[in-house]
Amino acid sequence: MRYAGIRISVFLMIGISCVAHAEISALPGIPLTIANHELRAEVAYTQQARARGLMFRPVLPENTGMLFIFPKSAYYSMWMRNTMIPLSVAFIDEKGIILNIADMEPYTLTAHYSAGPAKYALEVNRGWFAHKKIQAGEYVSGLEHAPAAE
Repeated sequence: MRYAGIRISVFLMIGISCVAHAEISALPGIPLTIANHELRAEVAYTQQARARGLMFRPVLPENTGMLFIFPKSAYYSMWMRNTMIPLSVAFIDEKGIILNIADMEPYTLTAHYSAGPAKYALEVNRGWFAHKKIQAGEYVSGLEHAPAAE
């Protein structure tokens, strides 16, 4: 009986991993580079994809993230409603310069605002930017491969 519980746990972990991976690849992805650090960003360029974001996902693989593309440059905010994963968000202007970075707690409704008019927001696992020593003012390359916002 004990082994059955372990087997079920392993199958659940594999299933969660497969679901998370399937969701990551459900939207188009592009490679981005910041200060010589590469990551693959799933692109949320429609209103529906931006509204859902990374909600309900149990994991975000290392060196991946979600790039939110907004229809126009403006002041935007991000929150963590129904989001299980602790995240960091970088708000990026239309030239690809990081305006500011904020750390966000899972399941909170605290709004984190862009420091200026942003065209993009990039969410990654919390601490990714700090670990890579990426700060406001850094340039994000690869944004030119992103689709236009809808």
